Amino acid sequence: MPKHNHTRKSWQTIRRITVGLTIAALLLLFIIWRIDSPRIERFRMMLVDRFVPDMSWMMAPVTRFTRIISDYQSYDEIYTQNQELRQELQRMKGWHEAALQLEQTNAQLRALNNVSLSPGLGFVTAEVTTDSGSPFNQSVLLNVGRLDGIIDGQATVDGLGLVGRISGVGEQTSRVVLLTDVSSQVPVIIRPEGQRAIVQGDNSIAPVIAFLDTPDSVTPGMRVVTSGDGGVFPADLLVGQVARGTDGRLRIILAADYEGLEFVRVLRNAQNDQIQGAGELVGATPPETSE
Repeated sequence: MPKHNHTRKSWQTIRRITVGLTIAALLLLFIIWRIDSPRIERFRMMLVDRFVPDMSWMMAPVTRFTRIISDYQSYDEIYTQNQELRQELQRMKGWHEAALQLEQTNAQLRALNNVSLSPGLGFVTAEVTTDSGSPFNQSVLLNVGRLDGIIDGQATVDGLGLVGRISGVGEQTSRVVLLTDVSSQVPVIIRPEGQRAIVQGDNSIAPVIAFLDTPDSVTPGMRVVTSGDGGVFPADLLVGQVARGTDGRLRIILAADYEGLEFVRVLRNAQNDQIQGAGELVGATPPETSE
């Protein structure tokens, strides 16, 4: 029992010394922390660096999560900007297509201005509103009609050559039968050979050249113009060039641009005075003779 008491007293003494030293250390630390001195400040910082544990490893997940949130917000902004740029690109494509159409329209109108016509020919510029062509009917509709002075049979041209003739007139619209239509027959002259022929439509893109006196003297590449025979078409309107078809027949490559046909000119031929009798050819009335 005495030995047990001695051990107990030893532990109590050690505990009192430990508590006293701890209290003394805390008081010393408190006093050091309260002293305002550069040397003490450096000492304090040394103690902090030595005894305060590094907590950066605990903050690593939080830092990474914060970075992920920031990256997601950046990606979301980039995606939104990308969508806006796509929409802007679509709008720009629409404007680009509209600009190309306007450029083509201006080119066609400029081509119409370059058409050389006889001084005796007037014209009305018209827009092609509808293509009513079919395998059995090659024609287009114009936005001009009887109110604009359009009558049946008048020739129509684009900026390159003859397109067809008026066949059917309304008050504000008219129909043009194209040279490719099976009912189209145009008297022509082949230059420089000088042979007269008929260009007959057969619902193909290259009408047939028929009724030639000497077909062997006509070669591909020769120029074909209207002859003016019959009074339907004015003379010297460009029709196209001679070509040899796959069937061996002479055909014509039309000068008119049927694929881009949007504007045409309807030609109005001035009416010439008609001579009714031989006496009017001289212009004087023969005097009466007395028997």
